[in-house]
Amino acid sequence: MNTLILDERDDRLVVRLHRPQARNAIDAEMVGELHEVCARLEREPLPLLLTSGTPGFFAAGADLAELLERGRDQALQGVNSTLFERIRRLPMPTVAAVDGYALGGGAELAYACDLRVASTRVRFANPEPNLGIIAGAGACWRLKELVGEPLAKLVLLAGHPIGAEEALSSRLVASLHEPEGVEAAAHALIDRMGAMSPAALRLTKLVLDAPPGAHPLADHLAQAVLFEDPDKRSRMRAFLDRRTG
Repeated sequence: MNTLILDERDDRLVVRLHRPQARNAIDAEMVGELHEVCARLEREPLPLLLTSGTPGFFAAGADLAELLERGRDQALQGVNSTLFERIRRLPMPTVAAVDGYALGGGAELAYACDLRVASTRVRFANPEPNLGIIAGAGACWRLKELVGEPLAKLVLLAGHPIGAEEALSSRLVASLHEPEGVEAAAHALIDRMGAMSPAALRLTKLVLDAPPGAHPLADHLAQAVLFEDPDKRSRMRAFLDRRTG
């Protein structure tokens, strides 16, 4: 791949955005390569750790040279939003390790992940109205779900950047670390997930993301599948044995 660096491991896939000459701006080639990553993880579900190969920059938004030439038809195709929603719906959990600037589409890419850990120099911002457009790849609805309406409106309507401490206090990020420790923190989160039942993780994510009208039926169906899983019996038996041993 030309815009991504893949680190393939037995229990996770690490993907590093890698367009250092453009501060990891998201262009059509990167969109296509991220779709390839999604297709692979849909076939062979593993947790995803998404980060940057460029210190100080997660992603500096969409590639403006390409964005300038897009018209109505491309906007209706939802080039970036379709990709980010696909990432959001990957079968297993996704963790973004964000160091430095996550701007525009770069911020929206981070918002699409299930969890985020960040560096002490992180800065999320959605300056799209300054460019005559909206944050059209998920921020206008996803950010409100993540941090609440007042802060989302401050970011989207008044250009307010979310720095490290505010990102932590609003729970936009799970934890803060020095830049050299961000990726290790993301790996630690995935390590914790790795100790859990893969089937239970996958079904928990499905139930969490189900629309309100799907509950409690979605919960009951997921639990019914898991109650018949031999892994459930072995895990519960091991727990009971430890408690009584």
